[in-house]
Amino acid sequence: MKILSVVGARPQFIKTSLLSRKLREDHDEHIIHTGQHYDHRLSQTFFEELNIPSPSFNLKVGSGTHGYQTAEMLKKLEALFVEQEPDLVIIYGDTNSTLAAALAASKLHIPIAHIEAGMRNFDRKKPEEINRILAGHAANYHFAPTKTAVQNLNNEGIKDNIWLVGDTQFDVLLKYKGIAEEKSNITEELALEKGGYYILTIHKSKNTDSARNLEDIIKTVSKVDFPIIFPVHPRTRKCIENYGLMHYLEGSKIRLIEPQGFYNFTKLLANSKKIITDSGGVQKEAYAYKVPCITMRKTEWVETVEEGWNIIADIHDEPSFLGTINNFEPQHPQKKFLGEGDTYLKITQIINNGFSE
Repeated sequence: MKILSVVGARPQFIKTSLLSRKLREDHDEHIIHTGQHYDHRLSQTFFEELNIPSPSFNLKVGSGTHGYQTAEMLKKLEALFVEQEPDLVIIYGDTNSTLAAALAASKLHIPIAHIEAGMRNFDRKKPEEINRILAGHAANYHFAPTKTAVQNLNNEGIKDNIWLVGDTQFDVLLKYKGIAEEKSNITEELALEKGGYYILTIHKSKNTDSARNLEDIIKTVSKVDFPIIFPVHPRTRKCIENYGLMHYLEGSKIRLIEPQGFYNFTKLLANSKKIITDSGGVQKEAYAYKVPCITMRKTEWVETVEEGWNIIADIHDEPSFLGTINNFEPQHPQKKFLGEGDTYLKITQIINNGFSE
């Protein structure tokens, strides 16, 4: 079977790494890189460190508004699908790359398999929520990571061709933790001790594109009396500068560093005391490495909250937000709801069996 796997952003590179290699044992699988993330630190380094097969096609779409970026991808993906005539298109998660591939393939009547299907946080102001809903309804096969995701699909009238398999990103996180510890020297280079710092990540458009949201986050976090490592996404740094928020960082315990590759970020996160984030992928990484997570938005990973390893912060209530950062601690052991590290094997077997039970 000829399979085209469409990726374009950091989390998708991680999610596809083990699955792509496994699929190639029995199928003619190719990776399409849309170019949604094109900075070397957010793209090529992940292919190198995770030994991901090099993309057969790079659309080099680059940045732009959501409409422009999705339209450019749709145009190029349609032409590529017509040329390549795949038997299956695999899409991941909830990015603009996901939506564009789903639209292009569905209109050409090419079967679509959605990895990480059924995730919802019910915040339709988030572009990712719209992407995952539309992609989910375009897909033919749904690989759900959690029971909640299965229920979400059922609630929307999607009841067939759903498999509860776990999470492919979680597979990679379990496999590469020890490798990252061995290969990365980032904590030594930054003179960091295990448990001696928090990590901050901000990149969701809901926070970066809102001067109020970003200011409320930066202002509060700058008051935390504990070292904080802040790998700054290029777009986030630009927003901080444009909104005139750099003065909050001066004299604070926040240390800005460049975006990191997979090994470095994994080691940083695994050795941190807590993480403050708005990233869905980072929430899972925190869970995988048993690091308490403070999330600055509604989450689709509700099980992490239900288990007490993740908490949703109110970024606009400074005393509450600050108190959450300082005081949140998990009280119960984890249940490993994301699987045992064999999700990519389950998905491959289902595909090899022709999507039959």
